[in-house]
Amino acid sequence: MDLENIPKIGKKTIENLNKLNIYTIRELIEYFPYKYNFYNPSNINNASNNVNLTINGSIESIPRIVYIRKNFNYLSFRVLSSNKLINVIIFNRAFIKNNLTCGRNISLTGKYNVEKNAFTASNIMFTPLLNTFIEPIYHLKGNIKNKYLNKLIIENLNKLQIQRTIPEYLINKYKFMNELIALKEIHNPTSIDLLKKAKLVLIYKELFDFMFKINYLKTKRKTSETHILKKIDKDKINNLILKLPFTLTKDQLLAIEDIIKDFNINKRMNRIIIGDVGSGKTIVAFIAIYANYLAGYQSALLAPTEILTFQHFENIKNILDIRIEKLTSSTTKKDKEKIINKLNKGEIDCIIGTHSLINSDVKFNNLGLVITDEQHRFGVNQRKNLQNKGHSVDVLYMSATPIPRTYALTIYGDMDISEIKTKPSGRKEVITKIYKENELKEILKLMLEEIKNGHQVYVISPLVEENEETNLYDVEKLKEKLNIAFNNKIPIEILHGKLKNKEKDKVMENFKNNITKILISTTVIEVGVDVKNATCMVIFNAERFGLSTLHQLRGRVGRNDLKSYCLLISNVEKERLNVLVESSDGFYISEKDFELRGSGNLFGTKQSGEMDFKLANIKNDIKILKQCNIDSKEFIDNNQENNFKEYPYYKDIIEDINFID
Repeated sequence: MDLENIPKIGKKTIENLNKLNIYTIRELIEYFPYKYNFYNPSNINNASNNVNLTINGSIESIPRIVYIRKNFNYLSFRVLSSNKLINVIIFNRAFIKNNLTCGRNISLTGKYNVEKNAFTASNIMFTPLLNTFIEPIYHLKGNIKNKYLNKLIIENLNKLQIQRTIPEYLINKYKFMNELIALKEIHNPTSIDLLKKAKLVLIYKELFDFMFKINYLKTKRKTSETHILKKIDKDKINNLILKLPFTLTKDQLLAIEDIIKDFNINKRMNRIIIGDVGSGKTIVAFIAIYANYLAGYQSALLAPTEILTFQHFENIKNILDIRIEKLTSSTTKKDKEKIINKLNKGEIDCIIGTHSLINSDVKFNNLGLVITDEQHRFGVNQRKNLQNKGHSVDVLYMSATPIPRTYALTIYGDMDISEIKTKPSGRKEVITKIYKENELKEILKLMLEEIKNGHQVYVISPLVEENEETNLYDVEKLKEKLNIAFNNKIPIEILHGKLKNKEKDKVMENFKNNITKILISTTVIEVGVDVKNATCMVIFNAERFGLSTLHQLRGRVGRNDLKSYCLLISNVEKERLNVLVESSDGFYISEKDFELRGSGNLFGTKQSGEMDFKLANIKNDIKILKQCNIDSKEFIDNNQENNFKEYPYYKDIIEDINFID
């Protein structure tokens, strides 16, 4: 049911709710608080010094406003609480002065200075609290206020018919709270104990649904017998490997073996290659393309950026003697028509491109393999659109985001996993150091030394534009400072997500051709860019990034046999950043990232249908996730034969899965 069906809701409110990705009443009631404020009325006479507490009292004096400077003021008045007269101040609330009338009973939350008999309030409630009050707090955008959003959710909770979702035998097994009661409790908590029970059932439901989808897909693919076996000439594969100008690692060879086996079984390949930065996933993908070509099929390689598309195109041409083309948004209309025509006729063996490959006018003659590079950067539907351009297409994903195997086996439960941990020989470890901002001279000295040796430098900023409220460096500000430091004698350019594709390409081309010596960038540089001459990575405000992101950025240097550096600039969090100094193992670093930060947004970019949980947290709720994995498998086994007849909710989920798959 859409938001327009809610009585007395205005167009502006709907627009503001849309900004929160709320478009239906169901999405409204499943927009959960991200935290809670707990208020428990206390006796002021028992208060500890400068500790947060809530008190009830009556106003005993007319409030006065004190203006400190423009847009900064405080209200001052006296309150009688537990027979004690105290002085109260609250900052920037001049607008509530008329509500603070003498004799009015109120509740105050804040800190009490015992010596000065002064209470600094952070919140005022105009109805005294008799019992503990738990206030839900939501993420907000636009003009929507927290209180209004909460009221709107509670009013609409009764309007939505809550369909039975978790199978009843599981509700009984775990003694779960009723789902409707759980929703009411999470938005309007009556006690801490009931709130915990409500969160438990809703987290379980979310993770059970997730694991049900994954395990249903896995079961479906196991029983599917429509896949055509691909006959691969292994001698030709081995000859290609022997001709390579480098030796493949043990893990690369095992991944290739996995792929060839997948081609030779009566099941569509659905494999992910998880490999650390610089571990050599791409050459494995190229060999998969060659194997698919030997079997008489076309391949498509989907890349997240034009820079990476061009890079793959140039690299694959040097390795494979097959017909290859590239297709991106910057391909001219005339060239695009030619490429699509050749692709449709079967005159192209492999096409490499960005989102342009997904367009409906791109048709294949005999698509047999789709490879998605940095798979988390594409939504589920985008990836499926490309796979559906052929019949029972084999699918290979690549991810440079190493995650702990325990999580990988669950998260990628519907995929087979190949891990590449060993790095190609000849590459030196990147020397990682932590500096404070006042040590900038040492960093500039090292940068200059690398440039004088003919090498290049990346400089990373967390922002595109300067934020007045923070001390963070932005790309423009950094360029200005570095130009001053190097007397405008070193060519410096900037790269960020707001640049147009053609501008980005030009900047990267100049850097790859060694015209630009210092490239200042945001994390847009993180994905797969390969400039072997770059030997120094400088990251400002390193504490702003997750360890895994920093490790990805560090992977842009050291892609050669040259001595390379990663310099982390931060005045805080040295202990966390030390993990990068100690280790260059992406799998170990991701474990530490999970320990220190939780799962957060696991892949860096949120995508439809992938790890975008409303309540669950993969790290904190891993035991529930594992149990949901077991429970969902059992549920599928027991109900697949009768097509989930008793469970319309899961029948609908299956229809959605079958439609996409």
